[in-house]
Amino acid sequence: MIKDEIISRITDRRARIGVIGLGYVGLPLLAEFARGGFTGIGFEVDAEKAAIINAGKSYIGDVPSAAIAEFVAAKRLSATTNFDQLEECDAVIICVPTPLRKTKEPDVSYILAAAEQITKRLHRGQLIILESTTYPGTTDEVLFPMFAETGLKLDEDFLLAFSPERVDPGNPQFQTHNIPKVVGGVTDDSTEAAAHLYAQIVANVHAVTSARVAEATKLLENTFRAVNIGMANEMARLCYALNIDTWEVIRAAATKPFGFMPFYPGPGIGGHCIPLDPHYLSWKARQHGFDSRFIGLAEEVNSRMPDHVVQLISDGLNDEEKSMKGSRVLLLGVAYKRDIDDVRESPALSIIDRLRSKGAQVRYHDPYVAELRFDDAHTEAGGAPLRSVELSEEEIKAADCIVIVTNHSQIDYQRITDLAPLVVDTRNALNGDLRRSSRARIIRL
Repeated sequence: MIKDEIISRITDRRARIGVIGLGYVGLPLLAEFARGGFTGIGFEVDAEKAAIINAGKSYIGDVPSAAIAEFVAAKRLSATTNFDQLEECDAVIICVPTPLRKTKEPDVSYILAAAEQITKRLHRGQLIILESTTYPGTTDEVLFPMFAETGLKLDEDFLLAFSPERVDPGNPQFQTHNIPKVVGGVTDDSTEAAAHLYAQIVANVHAVTSARVAEATKLLENTFRAVNIGMANEMARLCYALNIDTWEVIRAAATKPFGFMPFYPGPGIGGHCIPLDPHYLSWKARQHGFDSRFIGLAEEVNSRMPDHVVQLISDGLNDEEKSMKGSRVLLLGVAYKRDIDDVRESPALSIIDRLRSKGAQVRYHDPYVAELRFDDAHTEAGGAPLRSVELSEEEIKAADCIVIVTNHSQIDYQRITDLAPLVVDTRNALNGDLRRSSRARIIRL
């Protein structure tokens, strides 16, 4: 049986692992296989990324360059733009982006492009796994027919499964090796072989009955977060209207040992998962005549948070008898989350756009993001790039308002509250002691 042949090669570490897409998901995964004693090949369309990896360096914060250098030197890891080398791989894992179209419908073009490269080189004895987040049915309704057109047969010649990526960039506690892996195959043999592969590098593998279940699992995880963040954001807006401290309310509610899980408000949601994945689920629901109202409402609430932040800034400036137009506003942090350099879907982009449209002079400081470029998807007020400014005493004092958008740990918030006239804190970065000793006027989300 082909399943037994593949499992045998995996067990003996004879299986060569190919990973298509070497971003925040693919590179850590490839490195983990190399650490586990496998030989891995990373496939990239970006020649510069491939060259960096082959030089023994990493461009992903969660993967140390020293580790890449060790694996490259041991010839257990390499990167290439030559997809003909897929023929050398026993297992091929697809880790490409799955963005949304401007209509907020799924864009699986990167998955299709990867699948086309595999289809040209598919041969007996290969295990194909999709990790890219997508709607339920993609693996068996889209990928399987493409591979079947080669004349090769599932379970007899190749295996096909889905295992959702669960990477949390910048999280030192949970990384690829200790995040449980959900695996669902198009067939039982596919599930068993894929689960066996991941069990070589991941402590806990949870097999499910189908690829569709595995696909839906990832969408539920992120939709759960989006809906609950939406609730926290709506509560924050209500508490602001009622002049109640949102964060104190959440801390108090979190003392309940059952029936409550704390979620926290913010300036908006960012990253590649939470803003996008619920749309994959709601799109699939619409195909079956189902109206996913919770998902739509959460997206509506979360997408309004940049407007709320701008309103807080405007209220603060008005209290200082200053207009938004012409005021100098300094944003602290533009990455979508703490201590990373990723600005995908960052709420900072929308906040900057809205501030610019109102005539504010916008500057920013981010120790991880040297330059911020804008495109049509994020800006309507003109897309002049911005560069991170030094957080000097003069810069802080010159700002009419400082806005904490991302609470990077490198920033000295005590210094900010000592020097700035007005601070809008969207992340609860200023704790009680800082607020009490602050010379600045502080407005909290």
